[in-house]
Amino acid sequence: MGNREDLMAGAIQCLKEKGWSRTTVRDIATAAGVSHAAIGYHFGSRETLLLTAFSQAMDNWGNEIQVEMRNAVDPDAPAAEQYRASWRAMIDSYGRNRQLWLASIEAFVQSEHHPELRKQLAAAQREGRRGMAAGVLGIDEDNLTESDERRIGAVATALNSGIMLQHMLDPENAPTAEEVVDGLLTLVSLVS
Repeated sequence: MGNREDLMAGAIQCLKEKGWSRTTVRDIATAAGVSHAAIGYHFGSRETLLLTAFSQAMDNWGNEIQVEMRNAVDPDAPAAEQYRASWRAMIDSYGRNRQLWLASIEAFVQSEHHPELRKQLAAAQREGRRGMAAGVLGIDEDNLTESDERRIGAVATALNSGIMLQHMLDPENAPTAEEVVDGLLTLVSLVS
């Protein structure tokens, strides 16, 4: 690997081990085995490197969870059972990726004080919505309409974020996959 790739791997490691706000330039350089100057040369700033690393880590998670969800779902099962299986895989992934999710929460808080970070996180969130919508619909992102991204992707992302927060704060009392799907079905029946 080159310095750029080493910096990315080091930054991802630091995000998972120390979180966003406690990761320093020195931490990243040490984890990557490169000089501090390499961060400025390749990324311009700590924030840009951390955001790039965070985006890469989230993309990796997205790819992993798509495979896990695909493997968990019986395509011949009823739609509600397929969705429950997807949620089981999603909820299982929260524990394995706890540090990454905590770093994402820290990044959102930090973005309030860093307009460029906020702009970049908003773009990453829109991309995440596209992935969520495509996953729910079982289609390629290239075939996704803007309307589906905004309606389905936004709601799926909000639901994922809310369930994830509950699992981060109080995993013993957070909803199961069955409770999530049954709750959604009940809500839909109330507004239909």
